[in-house]
Amino acid sequence: MTDDTSSPRRAHSGVDPRLLEILICPQTRQPLRYNAEADELVSPKARLAYPIRGGIPIMLVEEARDLDAEEGGA
Repeated sequence: MTDDTSSPRRAHSGVDPRLLEILICPQTRQPLRYNAEADELVSPKARLAYPIRGGIPIMLVEEARDLDAEEGGA
């Protein structure tokens, strides 16, 4: 089984997986997905990626990376 939510191990960033489960996007109030490769939290609905610095999720819209801008936008 590949259910990551039941895993007690720490995420690559050092953020407790239980914390990642309860964090929501401050803009959309929707759940986030952890992108281990980029070490960031992604809001699919807002198309934003929130960085994790020193094991702390930076949940500020101003700090988030715009995913649309990187995928061929302007």
